[in-house]
Amino acid sequence: MQNYQSAHEEPHFVTRSGWLRAAVLGANDGIVSISSLIVGVAIANPSPSAVLVAGTAGLAAGAMSMAAGEYVSVSSQLDLERADIAREAAAMREAPEAEQAELASIWEGRGLSPATARLVAQELSQGDPLAAHVRDELGLSEVHSANPLQAALASGLTFTVAGAVPMLAAVLAPSDKIALVVVVATLIALALLGALGARAGGAQMLRPTLRVVFWGAAAMAITAAIGRIFGVEL
Repeated sequence: MQNYQSAHEEPHFVTRSGWLRAAVLGANDGIVSISSLIVGVAIANPSPSAVLVAGTAGLAAGAMSMAAGEYVSVSSQLDLERADIAREAAAMREAPEAEQAELASIWEGRGLSPATARLVAQELSQGDPLAAHVRDELGLSEVHSANPLQAALASGLTFTVAGAVPMLAAVLAPSDKIALVVVVATLIALALLGALGARAGGAQMLRPTLRVVFWGAAAMAITAAIGRIFGVEL
């Protein structure tokens, strides 16, 4: 596909959507999963060794799961995109006039007059017709194209880095205050994550931050309740 550059370039954060989504998802899962695991274990069995083993195992398993899950899911998306592009290329070879008329109808639906829409479709078809159809008919572009390896690396790496925050808090906390210290550290880390994610995406900070903190707190509350139940039974 061709790259087009306008004379007046403005910053558009949508170009970050692929890696940013995976990075925020990985970081959020890392903090919430590991902190929730540590809190649940610490309440059921406040032994530092038990907490350390559970947290380390969760960190390793979670990072690999996130990376593998992102790679598989984004690869599936890429397979669908490639299949659609192949079908579009075949349709253009078999019925180029019909495809050009379809392209014109798309531009007419966007508000152009029929004559102008036909002219636009004709000129686009003289350059790179497949790129024009992929962009306008399928809604695909280089910005939105799936990148499995990028998503896997971003998700796995941010899961590990973010998950290390509650792990470090648990290691440094007094043995009788592990759950409390981890909860406080996690809520602070989630607030920072929400703010950074919003800033990286060019969005307002308050709502994303509150959303991330709320669901993280809910996850820790649930695992704390489960830890309390099993701790009492033991």
